[in-house]
Amino acid sequence: MTPVCPPGQTMIQPGFDFPDPAPYFSGMLPITFTPLYKQRVWGGRMLASEYGRKLPDDAPYGESWEIVDREEEQSVVAQGPLAGVTLHELWTTRRREIFGEGLPDAGRFPLLIKVLDARDDLSIQVHPPAAIAPALGGEPKTEMWYIAKADAGARLYAGLKKGVTREQFESALADGSVAEAVHAIEPRTGESIFIPSGRLHAIGAGFLIHEIQQNSDTTYRVFDWNRMGLDGKPRDLHVDESMRSIDFNDHEPGMDPPRGSVIAECEHFRVEKLEPASGQAFGNADARFSIFSVAEGRASSPDGRTFGKGDFFLLPAGGAPLTAIGDSTILRTTLPDRHFSS
Repeated sequence: MTPVCPPGQTMIQPGFDFPDPAPYFSGMLPITFTPLYKQRVWGGRMLASEYGRKLPDDAPYGESWEIVDREEEQSVVAQGPLAGVTLHELWTTRRREIFGEGLPDAGRFPLLIKVLDARDDLSIQVHPPAAIAPALGGEPKTEMWYIAKADAGARLYAGLKKGVTREQFESALADGSVAEAVHAIEPRTGESIFIPSGRLHAIGAGFLIHEIQQNSDTTYRVFDWNRMGLDGKPRDLHVDESMRSIDFNDHEPGMDPPRGSVIAECEHFRVEKLEPASGQAFGNADARFSIFSVAEGRASSPDGRTFGKGDFFLLPAGGAPLTAIGDSTILRTTLPDRHFSS
């Protein structure tokens, strides 16, 4: 699929001379991207009501892809001298200037970041572990969820209930009682949970979630509550692939306690929850880039832009700090050290 630029912008094609990026490379200012909205049968309108987004139409939208570099989907710079440039082009042609020193020669930016608006239950699903994903024709996918907003009584499903075996789960699939075999949690706004590949999971109705994940789009649905898709037909299930992917030793995980500011860390990403007071500066953790999302409050950049709740931006390596406007909650996502060579 060819990425679509906002009106009035032109896609920068490979081999095209970049516009003068001096305002970004001299002041290292935040780079914003145009979200890609996805209709989902379980979605709603919270992206508009909670974040003030202008959605394409009146359909239910369940996902907003904020940061993505895939062949079929591309983040495009929304404004400034780099407007119209894709994330892939920044990654492949301006990696050192924007992302920092020592990154490996990976073909694509390694993270995918989304907002999920779940007004109905998502399917019970699993992502394949790295050891078996190639054999299934998929990609491994480890992710984390930050609960930006939770309705009273809203539930997440993660792992199996204590004592549930593979054989018992197969029986639950056969008699339609899968929900009774999956562990349920009632998280609060501001909490988070790590979802490694192989963990059976589902997001229940009533959540607005920031999802940080590997750059992957492989999901195997094992149960979909017997509902119809947007086309009026049952959605595809992937029972065989799911059964090969599920970790049947994963019982009753809980929400993750933070370690200082760190709320998730693995070989693929590191996510911190920053809580700057009004007037306090915040920025990159080191000389490398970060991706920020505003969970609560507002922040201003040195060029006078204001970022409010639900805004995402990339702060380049060496980027100038931002300032919190009022007490704020900011997520900072970076790559772990293993991605960088010495």
